[in-house]
Amino acid sequence: MVDAPCPCGSGLDDAACCAPLLAGDRPAPTAEQLMRSRFTAFAVGDAAYLRRTWHASTRPAELSLDETLTWYRLDVVATSGGSALDTRGTVEFRAFWRSPQGRGVQQETSRFVRERGRWWYVDGDVV
Repeated sequence: MVDAPCPCGSGLDDAACCAPLLAGDRPAPTAEQLMRSRFTAFAVGDAAYLRRTWHASTRPAELSLDETLTWYRLDVVATSGGSALDTRGTVEFRAFWRSPQGRGVQQETSRFVRERGRWWYVDGDVV
């Protein structure tokens, strides 16, 4: 049986892509994969995963997601660093959403750090 495609747009089945990360079965191996899994968390409404992968220095005390937004497509524009050998990385992306009021896109360059073998989202600049 084939699983559903992953919401992150990797082309892989969700069970082979972001689902194990959201379930806590394993950490993201790269900054890009963490960013993709965070997009998937937005797409499926998993605020707990977003908080768990946010660096403690910038993590908000609370996080609520806008339930009127549907995140439906992710385009990775560029990456810098972020491999298993790096301690820092950036990922520029476009995330597409729709709501009852219309459609939109969020373009952002996100910063990540790797500490104790895990990648963490630090912050980002929205374009």
